[in-house]
Amino acid sequence: MPLSTSRRLALLTSASLALLAGCGSSSDSADAESGPARVAVVASTNVWGDIARRVGGDRVDVTSVISDPDQDPHSYEADPQNQLALSKAKVVVENGGGYDDFVDRMLKSGHNDSPQVIDAVEVSGRTAPKGGELNEHVWYDFPTVAKVADRISAALAKADPDDAGAFEKNATAFKARLAPLEAKEARIKKAHGGEGVAITEPVPLYMTEASGLVNRTPAPFSEAIEEGDDVSPRVLRENLALFSGKKVKVLVYNEQTSGPQTEKTEAAAEAAGIPVVPVTETLPKGKDYLGWMTGNVDALAGALTK
Repeated sequence: MPLSTSRRLALLTSASLALLAGCGSSSDSADAESGPARVAVVASTNVWGDIARRVGGDRVDVTSVISDPDQDPHSYEADPQNQLALSKAKVVVENGGGYDDFVDRMLKSGHNDSPQVIDAVEVSGRTAPKGGELNEHVWYDFPTVAKVADRISAALAKADPDDAGAFEKNATAFKARLAPLEAKEARIKKAHGGEGVAITEPVPLYMTEASGLVNRTPAPFSEAIEEGDDVSPRVLRENLALFSGKKVKVLVYNEQTSGPQTEKTEAAAEAAGIPVVPVTETLPKGKDYLGWMTGNVDALAGALTK
């Protein structure tokens, strides 16, 4: 969906402040300090930006192009500040899979042929199922996130060989903290495997699938919501029947794409006494990736026991 005027102004303001700070968004860039030049990293969203910071530590400057929950990566339009950051980047982390095509467009127009570009979807090895569409939201897939952390470490080591050991150590520590999340998903699967779940968008599906839950949402419903299209009355009725018929145990709701159809879905779940677990596509303010995902998995586990 096209960004509103207010969102465009917010985006420009955020980017301008980021440029003044010297290294992108003030919320996800390392503090300036004296010493050797740090590796300039640009990430398409603050999700990948936070992971890059965990791996790079104080040896990187990270700019996250999308850092506001109201910004839509699908319809982002380049601005001069982020274009400048990309023109100087040594490492670029994009999601791929059509989620943030603006990165490739900005790289081409910025004439930066030198950065190492990490495409998370490519790293994941995920492909579209036969007759279906690729779920590009791979940051909800913890094995993929671990692979991306390793790729970031390798790219930073190439850009800054003297600090290669620190990057590898940081990536190892980050992956060690991912492991408990996978263990929690395994426990959910053991206790609730095969139970039904409803979604508003495909955003959390890697998490729910790893937890053994079966998505019962009509595909046309979640696809329409993701694309910003209207849901047909027939599909909406079919979706609402999941709750009145108690065919699902929980609704996982993307808070960043609400509208009349998703609000009706949430209301139907609540009316049927079915727990609602809210999720987002970008990092909430004040959260890092690991804390955010821990909250998501814990909320899912808690909802299933109600």
